[in-house]
Amino acid sequence: MTAYDPNNIFAKILRGEFPCHKVFEDDHVLAFLDIMPRSPGHTLVIPKASARNIIDIKLEDYLHVARATHKIAAAAKTAFNADGLTIQQFNEASGGQVVFHLHVHVMPRHDGIALLPPASRREDAKVLEDHAAKLIAALQGT
Repeated sequence: MTAYDPNNIFAKILRGEFPCHKVFEDDHVLAFLDIMPRSPGHTLVIPKASARNIIDIKLEDYLHVARATHKIAAAAKTAFNADGLTIQQFNEASGGQVVFHLHVHVMPRHDGIALLPPASRREDAKVLEDHAAKLIAALQGT
């Protein structure tokens, strides 16, 4: 397996080198909006631990990601009045992974509305700010 690259985009976000629309953070995880969302409220949950994928993350670190994903999913369903959710996690290029820092996608879904294709368009910053505020408000209510 290829080694973890500390210069991947998510590692840079964790170090504060790149901005993000943060919705949740604790000592173990960071959750922020995808700048190319497949649905409104598309959020990424990442460990603060350096982990390329689900195979090389320590179990305790992954459990923090799972707990945060659960929390974000509930808030996203409320914040976006979603009918359902798509939760995805990819491992290695052949498994669909593009950024090689473990991450979980949380995508609110509405009946009859398909997800946008991956990386199909960059969302307007103001829209992302509004979506982040909705998620943060829903998280505070949980």
